[in-house]
Formats: sequence, structure tokens, C-alpha cells
Amino acid sequence: MGMLEIKGLRKVFGAGTVDEHTALDGIDLDIERGQFVTVIGSNGAGKSTMLKLISGILTPYKGTVTVNGTIAPLIELGAGFDMELTARENIFLNGTLLGHSRKFMEEHFDEIVDFAELWDFLDVPLKNYSSGMQARIGFSIATMVRPDILIVDEILAVGDFKFQEKCKERMTQMLSAGTTLLMVSHSIEDIRRMCTHAAWIDHGELRQSGEVMEVTEAYVKGV
Repeated sequence: MGMLEIKGLRKVFGAGTVDEHTALDGIDLDIERGQFVTVIGSNGAGKSTMLKLISGILTPYKGTVTVNGTIAPLIELGAGFDMELTARENIFLNGTLLGHSRKFMEEHFDEIVDFAELWDFLDVPLKNYSSGMQARIGFSIATMVRPDILIVDEILAVGDFKFQEKCKERMTQMLSAGTTLLMVSHSIEDIRRMCTHAAWIDHGELRQSGEVMEVTEAYVKGV
């Protein structure tokens, strides 16, 4: 459990039109259980598109993604939430979308709110939450139980420093327990401190993958 196999992954937006754009072209990547892999590259390189394809949010134009295990994706702020509902209501809504029963969410409700530190804002509509507060509740729900694979885009970057460190500590604990982590980040310092492996995407192609120090050194020299 917790393994990913990506073969010949290709994603084309607007295929057959004048606006056709190839976001990913022939990505091959194997991710083993318990690895903490960062996806790096410049803006528009295809990093977020790859995470959405792995999560099943997007469908590939060609190629396959084989997932062995359960996935908890944190791809975009607000995904899986209704902005008109309160935070309390959204906890149950998002839990349902992740496949959890209401009874299960009730049992873990206090744990979620404690971690997010949002007791004073539970009955406020999510549309009135800051982006950092939305990130808090999304991360808390996604990590209340250990998924086989946790996928995190750059949404944690909107949180304050204290909460970012709290999230990094939880991800480290999950890694130690065998969860596979896949994250997009632009912080080379954080990447080298936390991750075991890296995949460098450049203009939709996999430029290099392997041990985190080797790949990030090549990336820094190449940009």
C-alpha cells in the first residue's frame, strides 16, 4: 500500500483546437511506500496538473496512473467545501467526500478542530475564512486518519509560520508511520529538510528524479 506507478502520462488541454496546450508529456515515475517526494519546477511547469491527475481530479490524455492505497489530496483551497456553509457543517461535508461516515466524523470532530485551532470560528461561514484558516481546516480533516498517500500542493504556504511548522511535524510523523507523501513546494530549504526524493518537472517533461539533494542541486544550477 502507498505505492504509485506513473507510465507515459500525458495531459493536453484544448486538444485539437488553436488553444491546444500540452501540460505534461510522457511522465514516467515510480514512488515507493514511505517515500516523501517533492515535485519541483518553475511556475507553469505542470506540477499541479500532475498532482491532479494522480488524485483523479483530471483524466490523462494518454498514459496511466496506478495507485495502491487510499489518497487524501490537498490540491486547492476550498476543494470539497461549500463556502456558504459554516466550518462545522463543512467538516462533515468534506469528511463525507473523503468516504467517512457521519458517526466517524463525530468521533473525530474535536480532534480536527483542536488541530486547526478554530473553536472560536466554527459557526462562521467558510466564505468569511481567510485562506490560511481554510488551509488549517482542510489539512486537519485530511490528516486526522493516516491515508496511504497524502498529496499536498502549495496550499500550506498560505498559513502562518506556527501552523506550517505544526503541519510539517504531523507529516513527519505520518512518514515515520509509513504514509507516502507527495508535495509541491518552492522552498528548497524545506524540501531538503523534509523530503527523501524529488521529481523535477520542466515544461511538462520529467527532467530528473531521484535523491532529493541530487535533484535539487541540479534544479538550482539549471534555473
